[in-house]
Formats: sequence, structure tokens, C-alpha cells
Amino acid sequence: MSPAPGASLRRAYAAQTRRAGGDWHARISVGDRVVVSDDDERVVKGYSVQKLAVAVALLDKVDRGEAGLDTRVRLRCEDVLPGSGLYHLQPVWGDELTLAGVITALLLVSDNTAVRLCGRLAPAAEINEILAAKGFRRTRVVPVERPDRFLLGDTTAVETHDLLTRLAGGTLLEGGTGAFMLRVLRGAGGYQDGVRRDMTSAQRERVATKHGADHEGGRAARHEAGIVFGEHGRPAIVYSLFADGLDRAGDYGPTHPAVRAHAALGRAMLKCC
Repeated sequence: MSPAPGASLRRAYAAQTRRAGGDWHARISVGDRVVVSDDDERVVKGYSVQKLAVAVALLDKVDRGEAGLDTRVRLRCEDVLPGSGLYHLQPVWGDELTLAGVITALLLVSDNTAVRLCGRLAPAAEINEILAAKGFRRTRVVPVERPDRFLLGDTTAVETHDLLTRLAGGTLLEGGTGAFMLRVLRGAGGYQDGVRRDMTSAQRERVATKHGADHEGGRAARHEAGIVFGEHGRPAIVYSLFADGLDRAGDYGPTHPAVRAHAALGRAMLKCC
């Protein structure tokens, strides 16, 4: 670890967020020390980063014996949503999917249809009850008229950081389910445009990450949160980066200024571990 990882990472964060513009709400820790805390209690729309909380709720049901990773749900035409993911690319549906497969699609390729399938396995009210029982006060999905559907809702940088810290430390979920979730988040087939972008393939495998992107009122949001593991295999850095009020709402690629900032911060974080 470099002599002053906190100072170098703070400088990198300040420079990159200033260059990207917009409003940032972030928390980064190196080991057990918080080195960046920037408006991190602000309640924000989590967009697809919120899929982390949904996965935790489903896996908590597995831990408590109320569901299994092999619990089945059928993919129906009415479940299919466009946008990110893979299920909407199929010309026909009717697949019988396991809970493990649904969560893999939810986290690895951020599948929007998988959100609806999760709603059939745990309704919005139940997800929120589980999150509350785990101590998350502000991380919630938003119920709609149908109990088996919901909007992804709100969170804070602090609570997302806490979720990932506890996941990495093995205190959020049981060993098997927690390891499964981390394995998916570290998968090589996942999101590579942000924090992982300028890393070697071996370095990318050390990063468990989830991104979220959307726009509202012509202003963009580009979020990313995750864990960087050290070469020794232990969690070294947890980051929770939420940025909204950004320009270039239609640019969802690695050319967006905020995503460029994520990539630069990824390199800075590697230097700290």
C-alpha cells in the first residue's frame, strides 16, 4: 500500500469530479478508514446500483430457508422489459429460471427484466422489510399498484457503502450466498466501462462492481459502487460513487465525463492496494 493512500485518493477524487461536473455524493474507504466523504448522506435515486439491495433481500430469504438458489420462476412475455440486460433480446420466452440465474442476470448484466422476476419472488413490501431489518433506513424500492412490481427507488452513498462493506466482510449474508454475490459482481462478463476500464484482465477480476445510469429532466446520472480486493485477496477499498445533474444525458458509454472519472479513480484505487 502506498504511504498516503488516503491523501492521494482524495486528490484524485477532487480533480476528477471537478473535471466531470455535476453533483457528486460519494464515500470511499481504504481498509477501515474513510478517505472520501462527499455529501454522502444525500438521498438519491439509486437506479441500477439499487439492484445490489434487491439481490441482498432475495439472498437473505435463501439464508433464512424461505427460498433456495434453485427456486424456479418462469419468464413470461409480460415480464420482459427493454433496456439493459439479455432477456429482452430473445424472440420467445417461457424459460424456467432459477433464483441463482435471475440474480446473476440482475447483477452481471443489470437485466431490467430480472427486477420483475425478483418482484415475483419477493414483493416490494417484503424487500423493504428485509432492508429495514438489516439496518438500512433510506435504501428502499418503491411499491406500485401491483405488489409483485416496484421501482428501484432511493439510497445514499453511505448506505450503499455500508452494504458493500458488510458484504465483503461476511456479515451481511451467510458465507455461501455472500460468496455467490461477490463472484457475480467480480465476473469478467460484467460492466467494464467505469472503474475497471483501464485495468488489465487480472486487475479487473479484483473488482466487484455495479453501475447505474439514467437521466431525468435532461440531466444525467452516472453511478458506480463496488469493492477493490488487494493482491492478497482481501477487501482493500470500498467505493460508492453517485453523480447526478450531469450533462450529456444520452451518452451511456465510457466517453461520458463522469464515467471517465470513474475509470481514473479505478486506477487511483489500484495504486492504494
